[in-house]
Amino acid sequence: MSKGLLIVVSAPSGCGKGTVLAEVLKRDNFYYSVSATTRPPRPEDVDGVTYHFLTREKFEELIASGGVLEYAEYCGNYYGTPKKAVEDKLSEGKDVILEIEVQGAMKIKELCPEAVFIFILPPSLETLRERLEKRGTETAEVINKRVAEAKGEIEKSYNYDYVIVNDDLSEAVSDFIKAVDAEKLTAKRNISLIDSILGK
Repeated sequence: MSKGLLIVVSAPSGCGKGTVLAEVLKRDNFYYSVSATTRPPRPEDVDGVTYHFLTREKFEELIASGGVLEYAEYCGNYYGTPKKAVEDKLSEGKDVILEIEVQGAMKIKELCPEAVFIFILPPSLETLRERLEKRGTETAEVINKRVAEAKGEIEKSYNYDYVIVNDDLSEAVSDFIKAVDAEKLTAKRNISLIDSILGK
């Protein structure tokens, strides 16, 4: 059985990456790695589904024991990827999706250079602001801060393998699948196949 693909997905807050990934995950070959965080749950959040919600103390214990693949502090809270589930699913041949902010993604790039990196972009910063305002969950001050942060994050999208604009949901989902399929056809991922044809 071939090993699964580690797919790292980032996007600024309000880009709709959760909606895109919900559609992608309807396909059997994908596994969503649930991140751990110390941020307080929002009303719609479900522990173990949206995130594993941990106390700061518990999260720091996990860091100390090497139980996280990566972690970062973002807006005053820890976010990280529990290591064991990711390794187990990859060895089962599943394509594992890590939904991580830019800082954490760059750490994964150092640790797992074989991973594929996908960045989801908003059609524009104005559209992003409108989406954040529509949520109705944050103050104008927080929205301004998020838009400023988004600009900085988008500047780092040059470090990713693929960029997808989330303007039309079905197109964004289709582009995501195409990117993953294209990645699986690259020569670097098919060295053993090429070698076998050559009788090496």
